[in-house]
Amino acid sequence: MTVIPIHNIIVMPHARVFFQSDNYRQLTGSEPKPDERIVFLILKQSQSWQDLTEDSFYPIGVSGKITEVNDEGYLIIETADRVNLDSVIVSGRHNVELNLSRRNDTDHIDPKDEEDRLNKIKKELMDMVAEYQWGMMARSFIMRFQSISELVSAVSIWMQLPGPEKYAILAEDSEIKRIAMLENSVYEFMEMMKLTSEAEDVQEKDNKKLYRKVAIQKQMQYLQKELDELNPENVSDLRKLEIKIEESGMNETARKEADKILNRLKQEGQNSTEAGMLYNYLDFLTGLSWKKEKASAINLDKAETILEEDHFGLKKVKKRIIQQIAVMNLRKKQSGSILLFVGAPGTGKTSIGKSIARALNREYIRISLGGVRDEADIRGHRRTYIGAMPGRIMDGIQKSGVSNPVMVLDEVDKLSSSYHGDPASALLEVLDPEQNNTFTDHYMNVPYDLSDVLFVCTANSVDTIPEPLLNRMEVIQFSGYTKTDKMQIAKNYLIPKSMSSMGIREGNLQIPDDILEAIIWDYTMEAGVRTLKKRIDTLCRIAAVELVRNKTKLLEVQKDQLREYLDTRPVNHEQILKEKKPGIVTGLAWTQNGGDILFTETVFTKGDGKIIITGQLGDVMKESVQIAVSLVKSLFPQKADVFQRHDLHVHVPAGAVPKDGPSAGITLTTAIASLVMDHAVSPEYAMTGEVSLRGVVTAIGGLPEKLMAAQRAGVKQVFIPEENMDDLREVADEVKGNLTIIPVREVTEVLIRTGIITDQSLKEVS
Repeated sequence: MTVIPIHNIIVMPHARVFFQSDNYRQLTGSEPKPDERIVFLILKQSQSWQDLTEDSFYPIGVSGKITEVNDEGYLIIETADRVNLDSVIVSGRHNVELNLSRRNDTDHIDPKDEEDRLNKIKKELMDMVAEYQWGMMARSFIMRFQSISELVSAVSIWMQLPGPEKYAILAEDSEIKRIAMLENSVYEFMEMMKLTSEAEDVQEKDNKKLYRKVAIQKQMQYLQKELDELNPENVSDLRKLEIKIEESGMNETARKEADKILNRLKQEGQNSTEAGMLYNYLDFLTGLSWKKEKASAINLDKAETILEEDHFGLKKVKKRIIQQIAVMNLRKKQSGSILLFVGAPGTGKTSIGKSIARALNREYIRISLGGVRDEADIRGHRRTYIGAMPGRIMDGIQKSGVSNPVMVLDEVDKLSSSYHGDPASALLEVLDPEQNNTFTDHYMNVPYDLSDVLFVCTANSVDTIPEPLLNRMEVIQFSGYTKTDKMQIAKNYLIPKSMSSMGIREGNLQIPDDILEAIIWDYTMEAGVRTLKKRIDTLCRIAAVELVRNKTKLLEVQKDQLREYLDTRPVNHEQILKEKKPGIVTGLAWTQNGGDILFTETVFTKGDGKIIITGQLGDVMKESVQIAVSLVKSLFPQKADVFQRHDLHVHVPAGAVPKDGPSAGITLTTAIASLVMDHAVSPEYAMTGEVSLRGVVTAIGGLPEKLMAAQRAGVKQVFIPEENMDDLREVADEVKGNLTIIPVREVTEVLIRTGIITDQSLKEVS
């Protein structure tokens, strides 16, 4: 018998099987001949001859013989009984030895019943194939089937039944059950064909709709484009937005969001309740500059010239800015370190940011953060809220029209937190170079690259700036201006600018140097020049009135007219005392307006050792008083009974002004020591520095402003901590030239130099 191994079809007993001649030759290695006996062996899985073994076959096969070999390339095999494979030996290609035994059927089906079932299946099959173009050819093929087994054997290649299911049908001995299983498999096959056909029809309809929609949209876009070109003035708002989106150069995430919102706006229509919000969002998104600006070469000489033109002095600040510009030029980057300008009001912190923008030939934008206490002011509101707006950062970027402006964040020290969130924490991402390339504003909800923005921050003090935010910035101190500096700034910058803004020509107003000096000295009290500018503006307005009313060609300001013109009393600057008295010492203090002197007054009254502190001192200064008292007691043990029999009253004048800070230690110690030893300290001495219980003088801040206040008050000698000697480089030569600056390491050095104690008495105490 010729062995035919099969895998992907079902072969049933007592049926006709149509087989291709080529397949027969490939599987058997011989030519098909009529009346040749064959046996079908069922493979467990598809395998080639060289891989076949005894275990490759199911234990049941089907015998038969070839009844017809057709010239059209196929042959007909009449199957007979099922056979059991008692043994199989594969000894080579197409060489198989078999030991077979017949497997008889049980429960034979009634021929009439099988014929009825066959006719029903044929009818449903013909109804099904009638819908297809190849239906007529299939109908003649179906009509030839003489049994359900024959039908299933013919169509099994398309039925996609798993191998175990095919074998289960063949292994069923009951003919009735086997026919029922074959019948069920045919009906399942037909249902699957129907569902597949229906799904294909639905998909085809959907595809046609989609193709039609795309074609219509393209046609509409083409027609709209033609109309826009013919009449550019009547382009619809939606079309304008569409054009803006296409030309914006957005990143992929932003483009997807913009397209989604635009489609939503088209679907809902311009009369919907959300149309205004959606339109505003797209208008904002397309108004941003998404294109990365090319880094241009920077002329350092030109930049330096611009900085010199706009600002007088500030050599250290200008030097640092030029360094930053040079680094940006070498690295071909649009931004660098985050600069934080710290100093008193009116010292030029904000205006120098504008000069940086002009030096770099870039757009300038200023954002005031003073009083901001809502995180949404930085990150924006989510669009789910009514009246949602972008944050100040992205709003500034949009107004600048570029992606690389110079952005000045003014007054970062005046941010405050509330139940609305912490704006300072929101600024962390904005100012962090490692994060701000994907900054996501809540209103936009898409990332935007802030890495090309040059951020410049300003503050009056770093005390209120959170440490994580401060660490992201490089602090540059702005010292106050000296009297000479203010004279030059007024003559070269403030007066010409004020006259120009008031419409006054150069020859119409004359302010002599002595008058200008009097204004600076007697009518201003600040480290910057803001109040000085106001005074000059006042004089220019008075000159404008005279020019219009009296046709005066020249207004020359006289010194005795200053109080009338400026409509204010002269500023009462603290001056050193004319007479010295025990218990009174001059201290130096830093304020947001610059520096000032403070008189520390002490007095003993009858009592039992209480310490009375007045002058609205803060907790730090109160602790300094306690340290000073303990230190004086340890230095002068012979005076211990004085503290027991008296109350000590410590007062710092100007009680309405709060005072605090770690720099009054040596002043308090010297004042109490002066009182205890009944030795007056010369008013020409001033001092600043904190002190420890060991008597060590520690460093302080704000030294330039304090020394300027000392010079203005007429102080001749100033005691400063030795650790602050390096800070003298930031002090103007004009100030250092008029003061004798004495560095001290221990408070006893101050007491010796002021004559309160001598070297010999100090040794005796030790």
